[in-house]
Amino acid sequence: MNENTAWNLGEESEILRHREGEVMRGLLWELKKVIVGHEAETEEIVVCLLAGGHCLLEGLPGVAKTLTIKTLAQAVDVDFTRIQFTPDLVPSDIVGTRIYRASREEFDIELGPVFTNFVLADEINRAPAKVQSAMLEVMAERQVSIGGQTWAMPRPFLVMATQNPIETEGVYPLPEAQRDRFLVKILINYPQAGDELEIVRRMSTGTPVPKQVLDAERLTALQDAATQVYVDPLVMEYAVALVMSTRTPSELGFADIAPYLSVGASPRASLGLIAAARAFALIHGRGYAVPEDVHHLAPAVLRHRLGLTYEALADGVTADDIIHKLLDRVHQPRPAKSRSSLWGRS
Repeated sequence: MNENTAWNLGEESEILRHREGEVMRGLLWELKKVIVGHEAETEEIVVCLLAGGHCLLEGLPGVAKTLTIKTLAQAVDVDFTRIQFTPDLVPSDIVGTRIYRASREEFDIELGPVFTNFVLADEINRAPAKVQSAMLEVMAERQVSIGGQTWAMPRPFLVMATQNPIETEGVYPLPEAQRDRFLVKILINYPQAGDELEIVRRMSTGTPVPKQVLDAERLTALQDAATQVYVDPLVMEYAVALVMSTRTPSELGFADIAPYLSVGASPRASLGLIAAARAFALIHGRGYAVPEDVHHLAPAVLRHRLGLTYEALADGVTADDIIHKLLDRVHQPRPAKSRSSLWGRS
């Protein structure tokens, strides 16, 4: 391949990435027609969608968690199912079951509502352990086992779950293994006064409706394109350094953080940081990820993977407090710096 051919291919690739970024920014624009404020949170949801991961939204009632997910499903032309999780739910209610047909004297498989592209698991922490076990297989393996047969989920497939952080009655905390399967956990807070005034104004003239900007085939192609975004080894080392600092903070010079952490993030966190950084770069029209992408997405990827001690609870220290301290201390790589400088101040 001569230099001119290589230059032309690189230029075509750059144009293609720019177009892909425009499509995703168009999706963000359609979401903003309905969702007022929460720009960063909305972008993180789109990052999760593009990275092919699952998304957990946590917030108080009435902050548009469900509306955000339903709006995303309207803007992407795919099959969508909402499942309201309740304490009396059983696994067959979501994954399906075997039904005996007396006329044929044999069983049929009736597939459940999870066999779709987008699953809205509303108030997911209300379901009991058996249901969470069924959801774990769906999320982790993207398949369901019924009557000795395995059924694969369609592609694209995304579980978007919501939960209320202040409920204590009729609530089952999600198992750590299941929380780890969510690529991101996004916190949805109350809107600012100006945003709330805009919400009232918009809703008084009718609920806005987003336009469809993607279909299943196009979304799958974009997800595949996101996996091809270049990540420099130093960026990978930065992601791993952040994750390792949650596991052995004392050994890495963060002794003041160690008493607040009982369990650090798993290797899925490192993989998630890189996958999310790739998606974030593509949204912004880049064919490469930078350390700032990892830095920006670290709270969403890490906050639900940290186990806090009782001391953290007593001192009012949250997972986000710990993550922000680590982000301040673990250096972002620069070409002029040595790799050893990633782990702390020299």
